[in-house]
Order: sequence, then C-alpha cells, then structure tokens
Amino acid sequence: MGRRRAPELYRAPFPLYALQVDPSTGLLIAAGGGGAAKTGIKNGVHFLQLEQINGRLSASLLHSHDTETRATMNLALAGNILAAGQDAHCQLLRFQTHQQKGKTKVEKAGSKEQGPRQRKGAAPVEKKPGAETHQEGIELSVENLKAVQTDFSPDPFQKVVCFNHDNTLLATGGTDGYVRIWKVPSLEKVLEFRAHEGEIEDLALGPDGKLVTVGWDLKASVWQKDQLVTQLHWQENGPTFSNTPYRYQACRFGHVPDQPTRLRLFTVQIPHKRLRQPPPCYLTAWDGSTFLPLRTKSCGHEVISCLSVSESGTFLGLGTVTGSVAIYIAFSLQGVFLCGCCSCSVSGLLL
Repeated sequence: MGRRRAPELYRAPFPLYALQVDPSTGLLIAAGGGGAAKTGIKNGVHFLQLEQINGRLSASLLHSHDTETRATMNLALAGNILAAGQDAHCQLLRFQTHQQKGKTKVEKAGSKEQGPRQRKGAAPVEKKPGAETHQEGIELSVENLKAVQTDFSPDPFQKVVCFNHDNTLLATGGTDGYVRIWKVPSLEKVLEFRAHEGEIEDLALGPDGKLVTVGWDLKASVWQKDQLVTQLHWQENGPTFSNTPYRYQACRFGHVPDQPTRLRLFTVQIPHKRLRQPPPCYLTAWDGSTFLPLRTKSCGHEVISCLSVSESGTFLGLGTVTGSVAIYIAFSLQGVFLCGCCSCSVSGLLL
C-alpha cells in the first residue's frame, strides 16, 4: 500500500469526533467541539450537502446546530433521528430537509469560522438550537428531542451508541461498564446489565438481536439480551506475545457479499499498553454465527482508533491515532489504500 494524500473536502471549526452519512439525502453529518472549557472553541453538529461539481466531490454547509456547552463525542443515525453522545448523556435530535419555495434566502454573514465551501458567497451563520438555515432552495431544521443520562460512573462519560436493525432501540455503553438499551424515541430504558469490568470501548448490534461488546478488561463478549452467549478468543487462536497483552479496540458487523443472510464480525486488537517499540495491531474477521476466527492480519504499528464497514460488506476502513486512514478488502483483509489524511487522531470514520 502506498501512502497518498487525499484532497481536503471539509475542515471543521472544532475538534471532530463523529461522522455519519444519511444515504437517503446525501447529507454528511459532522460533530464535535471543545466541550465545556472556556477556550473559545464551539460545540456543534454540522450538516453538509455532498455533490459532484466538475467531476470532483464538494461539500456545502447547510446547517450548523449549536450544542451549547456539550461536545458530541459519538453519533448514531436512524433515518432522520440522531443519537448524540454528549458527556454522560445521550441526546436525540431530529432533522428535516425540504425544498424551499420561491427565492433562496441568503443569510447575512455572521461568523468567521473556517468551514466548507459556501454557495453564492454565504458564510456559516451561528444559530440557536432548532433554527433553520436556507441555502439555494434547501431548508434544514434541527429539533432537540429527549435526552437521558446513560453512564453513572464517578467520572461519567458515554463512549459509544448504536441503533438496532429496525431503529426501534438504541444501545449505549460508557465508563461504568454497563450496557443500557433504550426505546426510540421515548428513551425509556428496557435493559441494563454489567458487561465489562471497566470501560466499554465499543459495541455492535446484529440483526438477530445479538450484541457484541469490547472493553478495557481485555474481553470481547457476545450477548443475547443480558445473557452471555460466548466470548471471543483471539489471543488463543492468533499471534501471541507472552509479555504483550492485547485488548479489543473496535467491533463491527458486516454483510457477506452475495449472501444476504450471513454476517461477519470484524474486530481490531491493539496493545493494551504503549511501548517504546510498539508491537503491531491486528484486524480479525469472525464467523457471524459461531463467532470463531476466520482470519487475522497485522495492520501496522500505528495504533488503531476506529473501524468502519461499508454497507455492502466489501470494504473495511481503519483510522489511527496519528491521523492516517487505511482501506482493506473485507474477505481477505488485504490492504488496498493508505492515506495520511490529517495531523490528529481519527475518531470518526465512514465508508
């Protein structure tokens, strides 16, 4: 794999922690911020329109949603509902887009934030939550729905959120080691159980109701509701290092191409402790029914921060703490692309 430099599509005016794409509208949703510290760095969720212009992909800011003192650290999308992890809470947002009738309303420039290309010279405008931004006939509004506390450790923090296959439930995990399942959109809690001793790093919901969780206790577990089905055993079946404990950093389900009823599970394993001469990280594919390992491959010495699977299940994306992005073929785990994309860690990645 040769390292390439991709053209810049969008530069957020805040630390960027989460990305989602709405396939029905072509919206790119980017979220992050500076948190509650009074550093002058704002917190928000940006909605961008992706389009092809002269054969090149371009992004135009449609709406900037202010999240006040709360930075969005993780994000999940279900139709036009967003579940945003903000500190110890999960905030549900609903957005709507439609064509504006009549002439386009051009807002007066009122912000000096650096952001993506603005059509007709319009600049991003700071709005109160729920306010609308108009641009070339497209109108987008954002509404705050319910919010609920999802983590109750001494220093509470929600680390991950995801919806189930029909978007009727969402699962959250955080620093207290508990998985909590909530109804959508009421956020009524329907299940709570201790999944790990320590922080939950990632979780993934399969269409058959199985839930996979990975945590700082070096374990990866498969659950049916709150009942433990099995644990993954990577170190026993893959490369072993007597003095180097590994932990699971990320987990994602992916469809098997041409076999719509089958699933694969993909996990990333990283060294539990930083070493002066770091050992490699690993990418592993598992059978989605038996949860036995199919193959595992080294994915370099840069520490992996996130994992994404394409909707078709054909490709995997890895982001690292140094800012590089790599693309792998899901079936063979063969690397096909490596890009040095930025100078900070990749916290959100999508395919």
